[in-house]
Amino acid sequence: MIIDRNITIKEGGVRLDAAILSLFPTSTRAFVREAIESGSVLVDGRRAAKGMKLRGGESVEVRSLAEAADNVVAPDPSVRAECVFEDDALLAYDKPAGMPVQPLSHAELGTLMNGVVAAHPECAPLGDRPLMAGALHRIDAGTSGLVLVARTAAAFDALRAQFSAQTVKKTYLALVEGVVAAGGTLENDLVHDPTLPYCRMVDFRHNRLTRAQCERLRPLHAVTSFRPIGLATVENEERTLLEVTIYTGVTHQIRAQLAFAGMHIVNDRLYGAFAVEHQVGHCLHALAASFAHPVTGVPVEIRTPRPAWAQAI
Repeated sequence: MIIDRNITIKEGGVRLDAAILSLFPTSTRAFVREAIESGSVLVDGRRAAKGMKLRGGESVEVRSLAEAADNVVAPDPSVRAECVFEDDALLAYDKPAGMPVQPLSHAELGTLMNGVVAAHPECAPLGDRPLMAGALHRIDAGTSGLVLVARTAAAFDALRAQFSAQTVKKTYLALVEGVVAAGGTLENDLVHDPTLPYCRMVDFRHNRLTRAQCERLRPLHAVTSFRPIGLATVENEERTLLEVTIYTGVTHQIRAQLAFAGMHIVNDRLYGAFAVEHQVGHCLHALAASFAHPVTGVPVEIRTPRPAWAQAI
């Protein structure tokens, strides 16, 4: 972390962010932007925009500026999540609904991975994405259930290869509105809706986007199988408990595909479900994963307990 540096920019005609990055190459473009936008960089004693063009001769005060080495998950021992499996190569957690898997910045706390690195600091440097800290996949903050985390570089590489080859079988429970009489398989090419400021997936072949918008998108093929395993009536509303299996790992895959097929996950308001008062998250739970153990190669299935909304069905 770069703290309390005062410099004079002699050269004119350059952008403020580019000038700072050239003077502090151990930082990153994203960290420079973050420091300028937060007011940690002052030009002649005043806040400035990151795209500001310097005239030359300005006095720049850098109060704090993160470096690339600071882009790691901070340990947060206050985070509590149940560890359902542990050996020398692998950890598995039952993440509660409402908790993000990873932080979005090195300063964020309260996520699952903040808690993991507090208990297992060996996970912090693992993987190719620093803020994942060895986590092999993500589930949405509103989704509960299984998250796998590597404890060694070799285990991470072996399991990542299985995820890339789509040989990891992931099983979920989903409680949906209405009655689903039979199972089936759904296939869609999913893309992020570019017209929204937040993440929501749409079907690449059936949407309201223009041809020009579609040409800039990269569709991701998603395959989801489901079967009904229980029925319930809650306050005169019928609901169906589904067992869902996926091999692909597209963002919002289950939520989007079930909604496209008219099966809305309870409390998943982003995809058209009715709101449920006082409920945290939506009724989607990562129940289990099956794969080859990264060290022994022996087939492994790791399961989590059913969430409360599924136990009575």
